Amino acid sequence: MILDKFSLAGKSGLVTGGGSGIGRAMATGLVEAGAEVVIAGRSLERLEKAAAEMNRLGAGKAAAFQADLSDQAQVEALFDHAVGDLGKVDFLFNNAGTIFRVPSQDFPREEWDRALAVNLTAPFLLAQKAARHMIERGIRGSIVNTSSLIALFGGKTVPAYAATKGGLTQVTKTMCNDWGQYGIRVNAIGPGWVRTEMTQALQENKGRYAEISARIPLGRWAEPEDLAGLAVFLASDASRYITGQLIFIDGGYSAM
Repeated sequence: MILDKFSLAGKSGLVTGGGSGIGRAMATGLVEAGAEVVIAGRSLERLEKAAAEMNRLGAGKAAAFQADLSDQAQVEALFDHAVGDLGKVDFLFNNAGTIFRVPSQDFPREEWDRALAVNLTAPFLLAQKAARHMIERGIRGSIVNTSSLIALFGGKTVPAYAATKGGLTQVTKTMCNDWGQYGIRVNAIGPGWVRTEMTQALQENKGRYAEISARIPLGRWAEPEDLAGLAVFLASDASRYITGQLIFIDGGYSAM
């Protein structure tokens, strides 16, 4: 049955940024589909609350682990913890990200460095560890990176975010080419304009909000839950021949 291919029963994996917003919605969808998931982020209180709510779903299960992805040692410890807790990692969702909004001429170097560490270096290191783990164990796994519309359009006042999302999109393709021979699929999700804490400043800017909203063919911003279906699909066997792709979930914004 085709629906059986979407089941994640028996599969397990890691979702960074899983305590809120898009990451939490994707992790919830994965748990609903039967997966065991470790969710990671900086706020342990937020992560534990999210994991408890996921565990009430009665399908898969979730556990929380605190990690600051700007710290390479914590990135290394995070993946090792996930393997120790889950036994194996069938999928990795590199979702955690940071953004800082200042015009390019005034953009501070420390924020540039932090964005590269969290948005690009950490996902690469985690993907590298996941690939080694999957190759060693013969797991035909799935790695999914959260990119952005900004990788395509550039945006305004977000030079570091744009650079990291563009870079993450390209390294997704390279990893696809390197690891396809092992049956490891690597894809990217490109969220459009989503109602999260990260976009709160834009939502409160009436002029910019109206400008963005007018361009979305479906006529609304996304809710985080709108990304859960694609997350389940890309983690499941239903997408076993899809790799190296950036798939936008943007209400049609990129088609305008």
